[in-house]
Amino acid sequence: MRKGDDRFRTVHEGEPLFITGRRTGRVIAYRVFSASVFFCICWIWLYRVTVPVEIDENRTGFVRFIWLVTLVTEIWFGLYWIVLQSPRWNPVWRFTFTDRLSRRYGNDLPRLDVFVCTADPVIEPPLMVVNTVLSVAALDYPPEKLAVYLSDDGGSELTFYALAEAAEFAKVWVPYCKRFNVEPRSPAAYLSCKASGLDSAAVEEVATLYKEMAARIETVARLGRIPDEARLKYGEGFSQWDSDATRRNHGTILQILVDGRKEKTVTVPTLVYLSREKRPEHHHHFKAGAMNALIRVSSKITCGRIILNLDCDMYSNNSKSAREALCILLDEKEGKEIAFVQFPQCFENLTKNDLYGSMMRVGYDVEFNGLDGNGGPLYIGTGCFHRRDVICGRKYGEVQEEEEEECEDISETEMIKALASCTYEENSQWGKEMGLKYGCPVEDVITG
Repeated sequence: MRKGDDRFRTVHEGEPLFITGRRTGRVIAYRVFSASVFFCICWIWLYRVTVPVEIDENRTGFVRFIWLVTLVTEIWFGLYWIVLQSPRWNPVWRFTFTDRLSRRYGNDLPRLDVFVCTADPVIEPPLMVVNTVLSVAALDYPPEKLAVYLSDDGGSELTFYALAEAAEFAKVWVPYCKRFNVEPRSPAAYLSCKASGLDSAAVEEVATLYKEMAARIETVARLGRIPDEARLKYGEGFSQWDSDATRRNHGTILQILVDGRKEKTVTVPTLVYLSREKRPEHHHHFKAGAMNALIRVSSKITCGRIILNLDCDMYSNNSKSAREALCILLDEKEGKEIAFVQFPQCFENLTKNDLYGSMMRVGYDVEFNGLDGNGGPLYIGTGCFHRRDVICGRKYGEVQEEEEEECEDISETEMIKALASCTYEENSQWGKEMGLKYGCPVEDVITG
């Protein structure tokens, strides 16, 4: 944002965009319960220490050894229980006001870049991947301010073909979602449980187009090769694959399938395919390396101030999630102290009573709220809205740059490919002080 620009002006300074709530009665009751349990644990420790087992003619030293093992395990589990109380001691809940955000900013919202990561077209079917892409392409967000990037670490022609087909289908799907305000906005999820109250002709048209697209993608995935007519249709993209390219040895492939920056009447956001360069002699750092390449490449195309990253199997089931996240990040009073806003994952095809704990209710409904009250929850790698400047290295407490960085209108993608090369990060701070951190299987947790 240029200095003096009032696009992000404060209209109602007295109205916060979100509030933080605490359930005082329930928290006090739990604290009383925890204090009673802690008293009992201390009493057991005291009993074990002050009343040791006596050894007489009928007892041996083995009994004393059993007593010692019991004491150590009770101390261990007692300390473990005490540590677990920290995320339960002060839970908080955030409540957003998207209507206030709309009144304050209208459609003058910051640019949003969405990163979707995939790596293997066999384990992660292309049709599932493009359903995730389409769900975020149809977010309730100004399309000229939205860009979706698909990172394909497998460098697969099948994934590129699926995204190219999805880009054509998006020209119908995105306007349909916004016209009828449908939820969820993943085509597969919506058409499998569509409401009968919508105009049947529109539903049938969209359903037919989706089934045709899905059939083409699944046929190509099953055969493992791209038909000649598709290569001719999307020749500019397929020409970037070398004849000897493999998933672990290929150059950078970058294709802007839909350029929403240039259209006069934008209905579909910018869609970009990226497969960073990978060579056997260079470590690629898995998902963290892919995310860092996306951060650099997107900075030269759309350069969104806010970044949302998603796993390819996690579609957006709330079209207003971006606006809810911005209510927190753009709040004038507390927003500048918050680096990222994270949404919990929800899972389908679970058993009726969730026998195996697949919904992770304790983690998402209890522990994350408690960690939020103690300074913030862990970053779990998906469904997270980041500030670009923070993930690029801005330290907590530093003055936030108020100007929105202007993206470079670069039509020649060859100039950007160098940012995704496997040697770009050598002798740099990427993976250390900038971007996602390297050197740990849980790079998202240590980054957060």
